[in-house]
Amino acid sequence: MTVSERLRPQLRALLPALLPPLREALLDALSVVSPVTCSGCGAPDRSLCRACRHALEPRPERVRDVDAPAPVWTALGYAGAVRSVVLAYKDHGRTDAGPTLARALRSSVLAALADATVTRSEGRVVLVTIPSTRAAFGRRGYHPTELLLRRARLPTAQRLRLMRKSADQAGLSVADRARNRSGSFSAPRRLAGWACIVVDDIVTSGATVREAARAIEAAGGVVVGIAVVAHTARRRERRRIQ
Repeated sequence: MTVSERLRPQLRALLPALLPPLREALLDALSVVSPVTCSGCGAPDRSLCRACRHALEPRPERVRDVDAPAPVWTALGYAGAVRSVVLAYKDHGRTDAGPTLARALRSSVLAALADATVTRSEGRVVLVTIPSTRAAFGRRGYHPTELLLRRARLPTAQRLRLMRKSADQAGLSVADRARNRSGSFSAPRRLAGWACIVVDDIVTSGATVREAARAIEAAGGVVVGIAVVAHTARRRERRRIQ
C-alpha cells in the first residue's frame, strides 16, 4: 500500500468539515496522487461523484412486496447508480463507498427499530447478520454488512452460522431462491428470548431473510424487523416515510 493510499481515508474523513471549494480542491489533488473513478458511474477523479452521492441519499421506506416474517425497511432502490456502487463495494473492493452505504444502512436500521414492537419479556433488541461463505470472505477480506454496521457506529451484531453451502441467489427464480436457502442457517442459542432485527445488504424475494428468521426462531429468538441497504423493487405499492 502506498503512502497516498494510506492517507486517503484520513484525508477523506476531514472533507465534510471543509468548505466546499477547499474540499473540491483537495479531491482534485488526491486524484493526481492516487487516481480513482466513481464506483457508481465511472466518472474520473472522484470515488463517488456528486450525482451518485445524491442517488445514494437514504430514503427509508417500508417494503410491501417482499414475503417476510417481519416488516422490511430499506433505504435505497437497487437500480442504477445504487446497484453499481453496491456491487463495486461487495465484489470489487471499493470500500471507499462504505461511509455512504453505511449512512443508508443506518437509516433503515433506525427505521426498523422505531417500527418494532418489543415486549418486556423479549428484553433489548439485537442486530443479526447473514453469514458469508468462507470463499466470499476470503475473496473480499471483510464481511460487507458488518463493515457497514461498524462504519455506521451501530452495535456489534450477532452472526448466523452457515450450515451448508448454497448457490448464488442471482438469477434464480423465487421458488428456486427459497429452495436454495432452506435449512442453510442456524442461530446461536444465546438469542433465545431476544428481539432480533435481521440486517442484510439487499433483499429481493425475501428467501434469505425468511431462512434467517426460521433459524432465529428455532433458537428461541423473535424477529421484530428487517433492515437492508437496498431493495430490488417489484410492482407493488410501498409506503415511504414522510
